[in-house]
Amino acid sequence: MADIRQVQAGTQTIAVRKDLRVPMRDGVTLAADVYSGVEDRPRPALVALSPYGKELQALALTMPPQRRPSPMWDGCIEAGDVARVVQEDYAHVIGDLRGSGASDGEHVGNYNAGGVPLGQDAYDVIEWVAEQPWCDGNVGMIGISYFGSMQVLAAAERPPSLKAIFVSGGHFDFYETTYHGGIMWLMPRAAREGRGGDSGWAFTDRITSRMLETYSAEEVRKRVAERLQDPDVAAWPNLVHVLHYPKHHEAWFDIVLNELDGEWYEERNPINLARNIDIPVYLQIDQGRGWTVDGHVELFEALTGPKKLVIGSYPPMQSRPWVEEHDEMFRWYEYWLKGVDNGVMDEPAVSVFVEGSRDVVTAGQWPPKDVEYRSLYLRPRGKLSPEPELMGPEHAAPDGWYQAPLTVTDKVEILSWSTPPFEQPTELIGTGAAHLFAEIDQPDTNFILRLWDVAPGGGRQLITSGYLKASHRELDERTTEGNPHHPHTRAVPVEPGVIEEYVLRLYPFAATFRPGHRLVVELSNDEPLADEHNALLPPDAFHLPVGRPVTHKIYRDALHPSRLVLPFTTVEAVQPQ
Repeated sequence: MADIRQVQAGTQTIAVRKDLRVPMRDGVTLAADVYSGVEDRPRPALVALSPYGKELQALALTMPPQRRPSPMWDGCIEAGDVARVVQEDYAHVIGDLRGSGASDGEHVGNYNAGGVPLGQDAYDVIEWVAEQPWCDGNVGMIGISYFGSMQVLAAAERPPSLKAIFVSGGHFDFYETTYHGGIMWLMPRAAREGRGGDSGWAFTDRITSRMLETYSAEEVRKRVAERLQDPDVAAWPNLVHVLHYPKHHEAWFDIVLNELDGEWYEERNPINLARNIDIPVYLQIDQGRGWTVDGHVELFEALTGPKKLVIGSYPPMQSRPWVEEHDEMFRWYEYWLKGVDNGVMDEPAVSVFVEGSRDVVTAGQWPPKDVEYRSLYLRPRGKLSPEPELMGPEHAAPDGWYQAPLTVTDKVEILSWSTPPFEQPTELIGTGAAHLFAEIDQPDTNFILRLWDVAPGGGRQLITSGYLKASHRELDERTTEGNPHHPHTRAVPVEPGVIEEYVLRLYPFAATFRPGHRLVVELSNDEPLADEHNALLPPDAFHLPVGRPVTHKIYRDALHPSRLVLPFTTVEAVQPQ
């Protein structure tokens, strides 16, 4: 018999079952806490699973929600508002994944526990929960980010008692989560090790490296030496340290050693597993971190059962403890777990908040409106125009910049181009592309492009972004107009001094540029660590800087039509200059 205690959350009394042992099919037991009302009766259950530690999630009972840039914001308190879950008459089950927190077993690598898929463990937890006397047999899941990804892994295993999931802010294609356009994103290390506003994983001595478990010591030494040949990696002290001393950095060590997409990522890719999901799935994501919006759209399109996609408003980071979206989540679960016909399934499958106009557009598919792709060309004197340049390169000299490594400067050089002020509201919804004809004097660099909505008074908001490591410029067969894709399965060094066309994917977005506003595009090979947008992100949410000095020339002439390809939904576009 589990020890049941009671705690107070405001005026509410909550029953807590602490440190329950949940048996897995291979004999390992996981630890879980259960929060519910004090009445001794069965009720539906919402399961939250992660390696972040169930004790950390309990802070939702005592800590008011914090928003960025509060220093008290902790990115790992993501299992939801415990008191609200109990108030809505669910049992809230918060468990530690194997090898983390109070659970047994080993955690090897990412989203895989050394031959035991984490989805398999989630299956066993869900079916165990459904059999408990305090559960009525109906189970859903709860939590954002890592918790959200766990929901997809669980649903793909098809546990019979899992009736629906509600996923917010998850990370899906695992390569695209860690390398944006082939450029390493440093935030996954923060989430795993506890840096820059994250507590990180509840580490134990049973979290080990998949690479160290799989390869011989000689092979690992060889791969480490090869990785250190990358000047970007060699110039970043934290990565040098991780590669030489992987102990206690095992999960991040694995990511650093796998800079190309392939089998190592694909076997953990929730997008591939999503085709096995047949239960209802609700996907929610806010604008501002384009790669997560992209992942939610990709997952939505891969699902074949009942599904919804809701893209919310900027800013990009939800509060911690996570409390947003609870109203909609409980409507979803009231329908699927409690059998209340509240009309949620009568509403359109896709709902998109449009920045600028603040309209909400609904439809049965993504994008929610018909799109016409139109080009805005980079022109001399920092201008963007719907009309292409007529002069050749001998007259329309390229724009350019030199970027020294951030080891010797703290200044990030940025080129920008702007439309004239819009004369009427102009709406864009969908993905986009940036075609850049560029010459560099090194074998590699980064291209980081960001689109801003700039108001007449100078205030601005990020609309979308695109990233591409130059050596990852190859496109694959999925590419269509305004919707490029890169395989990222090999790196092809650039021949210095040769003009190449680089096509950046612009992540999905929805924005209306109001009269008087301008669209401004900024291009750099590193990114500023603090600006209007980055101040809203955790401190480690930036990309690995380029470790060598690079001179860039951006050609935008009649022979080299550098341009943006954007998804216009309105008839009128930007007025010609």
